[in-house]
Parts: sequence; structure tokens; C-alpha cells
Amino acid sequence: MTQNTPLSPRLPRLPLHPEDVAHRVLSAAQLRARGVSAAQTSAQCLPGGPWQHLLPGVYLLHPGPPTGRERLHGALLYAGRPPASARRAPAGPADAGYGESMVTGVAALALYGFATAGDVEALHRIDVLVPRTRRLRSTRFVEVLRAASMPRAVRVGELPVAPVERALADAVAGTVDAACVRRLLTEAVRDGYCEPATVVRELSEAKLLGRPAVVGAVDSLLAEGRAVAEARLYAMVREHGLPEPLWNVELRLPGGPPLGGVDAYWPDQAVAVELDARAPRYGVPGRRGRAEEDPRWSAHAAKREHLERLGITVVHLSPRKLREAADQQATVVRTALMAAADREPAAYVMVLPR
Repeated sequence: MTQNTPLSPRLPRLPLHPEDVAHRVLSAAQLRARGVSAAQTSAQCLPGGPWQHLLPGVYLLHPGPPTGRERLHGALLYAGRPPASARRAPAGPADAGYGESMVTGVAALALYGFATAGDVEALHRIDVLVPRTRRLRSTRFVEVLRAASMPRAVRVGELPVAPVERALADAVAGTVDAACVRRLLTEAVRDGYCEPATVVRELSEAKLLGRPAVVGAVDSLLAEGRAVAEARLYAMVREHGLPEPLWNVELRLPGGPPLGGVDAYWPDQAVAVELDARAPRYGVPGRRGRAEEDPRWSAHAAKREHLERLGITVVHLSPRKLREAADQQATVVRTALMAAADREPAAYVMVLPR
């Protein structure tokens, strides 16, 4: 028997594809489905053998160090294995073996392409999200996180990944570095991965808003979200041939109190655009997803009602709508401008720089 002879001559020939991670990392259940017994698997993993034990119940089918993608695949196989009471059911050869598990935290952000998260190949820890009822321990490079209600996974390549907002919250929960938290949140909004309101909501539900590393970062997040939304509004006006408005002005009745600021105003048509870049307030301990009354919303609604009583049409745009449906929002603004000719003249207001 030579050094290259398989340790078991009865070992079934497995379809190993160097370019396919799913064929280089397999669970014990997947190996059994391919006709490889537990004894044969153990023999292959002996010192000097062609395979190695990557994680409990997960095997790497080559002798070299695992790649970042192999570690991710192995982490999902480990987290996705069924409870002991359900392991008697054989897995099909094509079964991915992930169950409900999904990558989250910094590893998920790296898969999405966050520069701040670094390279997938350089990850020292992989967070995986599983249902709260799973009895599964963190081990080696895998950190197991539990969720009372699992989010809907997003497919990034062949891997199930937590939505960006949830992955951000899990990444933030795992760091105390305020600068790192700020970079992650800023990149998420600046590069269009998500909107500030959804991030703040997720951070609140994870009870992270009170952390010192998060408090200042949220202010930076909202400021970045505001700047991004304004840039999208400017681009929408230019790219869709809308008349140039007066930008960022305050309206005031002659001799009266200020009526409030608007992001864009067409004085000839008495049409104003307001961006809603505010984040919801979620601060009730122990109540996930239940919003407090925001006094800023009351003031915003009162201002809008006052302007409309004066004959000024207020078009309300959200950052998400500008990002996802700029064409539609441009049509809304154009329709409001065209309808001005059919309305009663608006009250005269002074327009001042803001």
C-alpha cells in the first residue's frame, strides 16, 4: 500500500469539484447519504489522511487549511444540523444541510461587500443565527447567535445571509469600538445598503441604542442618511428635467412667525418638497418593535397642515422611495407642479435661506 492509496478501498468515489465549496465540505449526514460510513470517515481523518475534522459533525475533504468560503460553509452545516432527536432521517445527496441557519454579523457584512468588514478570507470568527430553541454551542471559529423570530434570509451566492440591518445589529453587538461602529453604520447608509430608520429600529430591538459606542454613531448615521437623501433629491430633479427649485429654504408669512423649512420650493407653483430622513424612536425596554410617540412627528404634521391651509402643496418623499423609485417620485413632483394652474392662488409667503 503506497502513501497515496485510499485508507479504505471500499470508500465510495465522491464527486469532488475544486471550484465547488459544497463538495469540499460535507456534514456527517451528507457523507452517509453518499454511502460513506462513520468508520470510513474516521479513517480518512486519521493523522496524515486526506480529510480533516473541521467542526463537530463537519468534515473538510482535503488536507490543506480551509479557505474562508469553506469555513463559512462549514459553519452553516454545523449550525444547520438537526437536533439529535431528528438525525435519524437520512439527508438527501443534494441537501444543503443549512436548516434555518444563516450567516450574520461581520461575516455577513463581508459577504455583502462592506469594505469596513474586511475580506471573507481574513475572518477570524463567523457568526451564525439560529432559532432560539436550538441547543447548540459556539465552537472554534463559529459563534452561535439565537433569535426569537428568525428574519428572512437573503441569498448571497449560495449562502443564506441575514438581512443587512440584522447583520449590522449583530456586528455592533459584538464590538465596543465606537469608531468601528460608526464606520459600519456610515458605510451601510452611504453606500445604499439600507436606510437609517431601519437600522435604528433594528438597533433598538436589539437593545443597543444605550451603549456608549452606539449613541454617537447613531447621530453620524442620521446625518449621513440626510446627506445621501439630499443628494438623491438633487439628482432626481436634474435627471428628470424638473424645473430648478429654491433649495433648503425657510417659509415665513410677511410680518408673521416662521412656517418652517422645506428641502425644495417652487414659488411660482407653491409646491414644496420635504424629505423624511428622521429615524423612529424605539426606547421602551422589553417591547420589541413598539414605537414611542415622537414629538418631532407631531410638529412635522402640524407644519404640513399649516402650509396646505395656505394653499401650498407639500410633497413628502422618503429616502427609501428616492433610492428605489426615483422615476415614480419625479412623476409625483411633476404632477404637483402641473396641477398648480388648477388651484386657487396660494397665500403670499416670504422665502428665506435656511
